[in-house]
Amino acid sequence: MTELWEHKNVFTKNRKYRGYMLMEIIIAIFILGVLITAFTMSLSGFARFNRFQLVRQQCVSAAQAELDCIAATGKPIPEEDLKRLWPKLNISIKQSDGTGQWRGLKFVEVQVNGMSFNQQVKIQLSRYIAGERLLADQEL
Repeated sequence: MTELWEHKNVFTKNRKYRGYMLMEIIIAIFILGVLITAFTMSLSGFARFNRFQLVRQQCVSAAQAELDCIAATGKPIPEEDLKRLWPKLNISIKQSDGTGQWRGLKFVEVQVNGMSFNQQVKIQLSRYIAGERLLADQEL
């Protein structure tokens, strides 16, 4: 009889903590939800940063290609090739005469703009190029 009484006592002891397990599960689910939300938000931030870096790299490569083409041939890359290679970028080229110790050379500036989400990426590269080569090629 005492064994039965002790066994019954164990059941009454566990009734005190009946809602404890449920609360632990609810709190664990809530914390997991907060962690998953924070993780997805950080992934979104990384995606935006990666997209910005991709557009920035495309702008640098387009500007460098323009400068290399002008230095090699004296002419910029044809417009149809630019639109095929970098369809979402705007490229502008400015040429001016060199001054001071750079007299006799042409100063070529290439500015490339692109959009990454709502942020504008703007890259400007410049180079001095022999002016005779530019003039000789333009006369042909």
